[in-house]
Amino acid sequence: MTNRLSRRSRWLFLAGQALVVLLAVFTYFRVRNLTEGSREVAIEHAHDLVELERALGIYIEPDVQEPFTSSATLGTIANSVYIYGHWPVIAVVMIWTVWRHRAVFQRLRDGMLISGFIGMFIFATYPLAPPRLASLGLTDTVTERTESYRILQPPQFTNQYAAMPSLHAGWDLLVGMAIVSATGLLAVKAIGYVLPILMTIAVVVTGNHFVLDVVAGVALALLGHALAAWPARRRERRAETHARSTPEESGDLVQDRS
Repeated sequence: MTNRLSRRSRWLFLAGQALVVLLAVFTYFRVRNLTEGSREVAIEHAHDLVELERALGIYIEPDVQEPFTSSATLGTIANSVYIYGHWPVIAVVMIWTVWRHRAVFQRLRDGMLISGFIGMFIFATYPLAPPRLASLGLTDTVTERTESYRILQPPQFTNQYAAMPSLHAGWDLLVGMAIVSATGLLAVKAIGYVLPILMTIAVVVTGNHFVLDVVAGVALALLGHALAAWPARRRERRAETHARSTPEESGDLVQDRS
């Protein structure tokens, strides 16, 4: 009877988490779409950002994209990382961790929710055109060479001027951290370490984000991860309290029955 209740409780938890995540994803995309800023303002902000990067000596987008536009192989690899290394990987890692590593899942979920909420506010108040749409001579390699991304992320759910911050890079960092935390296998840990690096490169060379977008996205993700530690600690304390009280309750039951 106890095992049956435990299984039922687990399935109810999984169903509830699936509903929360799906609702959050839908809200995220709808808010992004409904808060799309004007093209002129977004391009103006992009050129301001370019000037800042030039002043900092980090305007490298045209130089780093060139090898990927001149090589079909490198371009395909970068596009594949950008398309399939984000939402599909997020989905797989969330399913794996919610089933096998609940605490890791909960911190990943909370970190993404917190950073996503802040990100939506920034998207609404500071529209920024990505390099591919900022009239800088950079190529939109994803749209030019494949339609797969439009299937995974339909245009009616996108905001073309939500380049700052790059949650592609930020959320892949959170996913990588979750993978590293959840496994003891070196080969799997390696995926967690490499994934954010590959996505950081991909978002820039495909013309979807500026370098400073990536910096902002990573910083926001780390902030979300840090803030997610608070509810994580509360859950740990509740679990410890429950673990301490359970034996006592069991002992009381034995005494009552005797």
